[in-house]
Amino acid sequence: MPNDSMEQASYLHEDGSFDSSAFMQQLDTFFNSEQANEDIETYLLQALAEAENAGDNAGLLTVLNEVMGFYRSRGRHEDNMWMIQRSLELAAKMQLEGTEAWITTLINAATGLRAAGRYEQAEDLYQQALASAEKRLAPSDRKLAALHNNLSMLYSDTGRPEQSSRELEKALAILTGSSPNPEQDIDLASTHANLALSMLAQATQEDQVNQNMLLDTASEHAAQALRIYQAGHLVSHPHYASALASYAQVAHAQGAYSKAAAAYQEALNIISLNYGQSSDAYRITSQNLKQALGDAQAAGQSVEALDTTTTKPTNGPAYRAEKAMHQNQQAQTQSRMTGLKLARAYWEQYGKPLLENKYPEYVGRIAAGLVGHGSECYGFDDEFSQDHDYGPGFCLWLTREDYDIIGDDLQADYNALPSTFMGYGPRQHSVRAKGSNKRVGVFEIGDFFASITGFQQAPPQDAPHEWMLVDEATLAAATNGEVFADPLGAFLQTQQGFQSMPDDVRFSLISRRLGMMSQSGQYNFRRMIDRGDGPAAWLSISEFTKATASLMFLINNPLTVGYLPYYKWQFAALREISGRIATRLSQVPQELETLLQLASAACFGGAGFGEGGRGAAPSIDRIQNEIDLICQQTIEELQAEGLTTSHETFLEWQRPYIEAHITSNAPILHSL
Repeated sequence: MPNDSMEQASYLHEDGSFDSSAFMQQLDTFFNSEQANEDIETYLLQALAEAENAGDNAGLLTVLNEVMGFYRSRGRHEDNMWMIQRSLELAAKMQLEGTEAWITTLINAATGLRAAGRYEQAEDLYQQALASAEKRLAPSDRKLAALHNNLSMLYSDTGRPEQSSRELEKALAILTGSSPNPEQDIDLASTHANLALSMLAQATQEDQVNQNMLLDTASEHAAQALRIYQAGHLVSHPHYASALASYAQVAHAQGAYSKAAAAYQEALNIISLNYGQSSDAYRITSQNLKQALGDAQAAGQSVEALDTTTTKPTNGPAYRAEKAMHQNQQAQTQSRMTGLKLARAYWEQYGKPLLENKYPEYVGRIAAGLVGHGSECYGFDDEFSQDHDYGPGFCLWLTREDYDIIGDDLQADYNALPSTFMGYGPRQHSVRAKGSNKRVGVFEIGDFFASITGFQQAPPQDAPHEWMLVDEATLAAATNGEVFADPLGAFLQTQQGFQSMPDDVRFSLISRRLGMMSQSGQYNFRRMIDRGDGPAAWLSISEFTKATASLMFLINNPLTVGYLPYYKWQFAALREISGRIATRLSQVPQELETLLQLASAACFGGAGFGEGGRGAAPSIDRIQNEIDLICQQTIEELQAEGLTTSHETFLEWQRPYIEAHITSNAPILHSL
């Protein structure tokens, strides 16, 4: 029977539009909780109907893409055909051709068709996606590499190894050119290993001369994959076992049976460590090792550990130390829960029973969840986040009336709950998360929001001066997290108020961000470079990046995507929203990362600065090109949104067009 939370889920805004952001957050929660397949399907289909009934095509396309992925991963290919057809028809109806949303939908549909064995249709959609991507994306965009990888798998599935190899070579070139550190790039390692296998398959179709050439090249790719894992200190990683198996297959085809056996043996050790000796991977690798050992013996080849220029031996102290370290890391990873998931589990285990047993008359009036400051409230926490403000805990939010009656008693009962849970705890509170700044426990709703924003509730829509007092990072902290229960709806209503930034304020902030982008990126970066003031040029790039990141959230509307968080998590948030369907300027986060990667060479380069003797000039030109590209994309998006009719490329000159949409005469909203 479907979970109650699914039956009651509703993702409609007050204006009737579908809340794609809330839908995605809840879907992630269900997947993280290992919800039953039928429950997740029920949730997806309910969301599908809700988005369709709301007439929200963008929301509907978002849900369709998720349904396609769900059915594909469960092998329900016939059910998926209808979803694929609907998604393509809807994307065409929305006139998305050429956009990133169109590309994403094509890829998802093609991948579903490939999984179903409908290769001809899949290939056609992949080619359409590639044609659009090559026009839309920068040549160095790693999404292009992923698309070439998808095509290579299709060609491999259909017995076309030569074409598969070509696609992998294209992916390899993109990844190599865009990687900040190719020597330790795991995506590059995987592509090298896949290319080795593709060339191995290709070699079987060639004459002896070409076969030997292909095998030699395949061997180089396989060895390079191992070297990358080795340089990244990942020789106990399960993906390293796959790379070893690729190396072994190529070595075996070359008649180097002893090398193949040594690689299989090392892969077997890693598989045993990660998956156990009862796994299919262990069984298959054992069979391959047995075959390689037999062939080596018949050929009179002795089997030793692999040469250290290729990989590490499996019996030395360094390997044993790294293996022990990986076992410890694996144990931590397997047991680690995100803060939101831990909070929900703790609430279910202890919070709900507490209210039901001791405060039954208030159960229908108290909200629970985790919102506020801290990486766990954004869902960005990892193993490095557990040293402070992590552990069992949740928030209980009460109205003023209820808090005055039971607030102190409920806090005392909350404090009496177990301090450890599921192997975590007690919670380590940082100095900034104690007393009146506590992050978990019992709160009066208005006081909770005031502790974050300074306001008991969101400023009125006609009070722009109050809205302008609250920065985006503060609004992000007030509107993030998850609400596990809110039967009265008082907490969510208050939180929704902070998320509903007035359009006049949003337009004013967009204008300000355009002004900073033009001043720092289009004007001052090059002037500071020409003056030889590297630090000032560096700061110009920083200001341009911050303004552009904010602009991306504002253009996509905080009501849909939330607010840009504080600096530590800005790029994590940018990557998250850029991967969603129909996100505007979705290519910008990758372009901003490229800017920052080039900043050192451009601002502090000069002759011989680690750039092969080329100095700073190439990086300066690339940065200026990236800035110009981002600004041009911004103008095109503003035009598409009907916010400007101007084609002026200097963003400062676009500001009057944006501010013409502001209806209020409040001076604070208008530039001079």
